[in-house]
Amino acid sequence: MEKILMLAAVEADGTFAKSALEALAAAKTLQAGLAGSELCVGLIGADVQKAADSVAGCGVAKFLAVVDPALKDGCYSADAAAAAALVKAAGATLVVAPATSRVNRFFSGAARRSGGHVDTRATEVAVDGGAPVVTRWYYRQRMTGLLKRAARPWFISVDPGSMRPADPAPEKAAVEAVSADLASRTKVAGVKSPASGAQTIRPEAALLFVAGAGWCKKQSDGATHVPEAETLILSFLDKSKASLGGSKSLVDQSGEGAEVLKFMTHLNQVGQTGATPRHPKGLSTCCHGEEPHVVGWRFVNERRAVNMNASCGWAQGKADVLYVADAFQVMTKVNELL
Repeated sequence: MEKILMLAAVEADGTFAKSALEALAAAKTLQAGLAGSELCVGLIGADVQKAADSVAGCGVAKFLAVVDPALKDGCYSADAAAAAALVKAAGATLVVAPATSRVNRFFSGAARRSGGHVDTRATEVAVDGGAPVVTRWYYRQRMTGLLKRAARPWFISVDPGSMRPADPAPEKAAVEAVSADLASRTKVAGVKSPASGAQTIRPEAALLFVAGAGWCKKQSDGATHVPEAETLILSFLDKSKASLGGSKSLVDQSGEGAEVLKFMTHLNQVGQTGATPRHPKGLSTCCHGEEPHVVGWRFVNERRAVNMNASCGWAQGKADVLYVADAFQVMTKVNELL
């Protein structure tokens, strides 16, 4: 009989993130397909009761938690020790967790401490022939692989945005405390994050806005208009709360001595050598839409593009709608409407 543990670190306010609800949905899929299996939830944080109560009606057999003020922000050694203690207390054979930045730091270490094996960034979890099967993308999302393991415990992290979240079912949860040795030489001094107005990467945004190198090239009057481009793009991001992406050719310009968008970094890069975000909608501007770029859009549901060239890659069946127009004029009008 498989014992399934959904492992998550709660947010600073004690709640579940959307990514944790996606991992819970994956764990419930395994529970439904594996006869006689049992689903437990293991929580890590300074205060977990609110998170446990929010999903207590989801068919969870029991809740386990390592609770300590040191786990509010988390560091590798404390998180790994807490996770290993939860796995041992649950007797888990399958461990499912969201592939967030915090979990990614300690997940493999927790697997090592538990004598387990780990597969990360799963985009689908299912049961085939009475055995768990994990789907994972490889080579910049160009190939998929189906993975099975006989070894236990098997640690599986779920790529955020790849699954429909479990519906919360609030009830009062009985949380069983688990002790763990959290001694660590590392102390979290604090967390620094950009001001909300300066943040351009928003994984939960409904729209992905991608800027291409055309924004920094000479326009119809024979001159570049980079400051104007910056104002238009930042104004749109502020009004729409969209997430910003960039083509490789645009983010590479900073190393070539060319005038660039000051807020664009390699962290914004989308494509074969960049990120592969998951947003309901995407809007590409001044980007030609060839294969390396489009790979980064694989999981975007609705694709639209603005380009002066009616024969660009976006027009070759890669965009749902292509606006053959000047992006400067289009985005000026869009900002007026917003």
